[in-house]
Amino acid sequence: MATANLTVRIDAGIKNDAEKLFEDLGMSISTAFNIFLRQAVRAQAIPFTISRGIANRTTLAAMREAEQIASDSSAPSFATRESLVASLEA
Repeated sequence: MATANLTVRIDAGIKNDAEKLFEDLGMSISTAFNIFLRQAVRAQAIPFTISRGIANRTTLAAMREAEQIASDSSAPSFATRESLVASLEA
């Protein structure tokens, strides 16, 4: 198997933490990266879920409010952008 070099810029702290983790797992960071790439190619996707993380209190409250409004049949609805804007400007 022919090999190729790949240069990646990464935060020094993350690199150090990753090296410690992979050393504890008995592999180098290069081996871990090869595992990641092979899994990505095999799955034709990133081999883990990417998410925005946990929303803060303000966002969670806004999400609950949006769910309440969406399920409230008496909440106003608008057929056009213009009618929405007119309602906001009233």
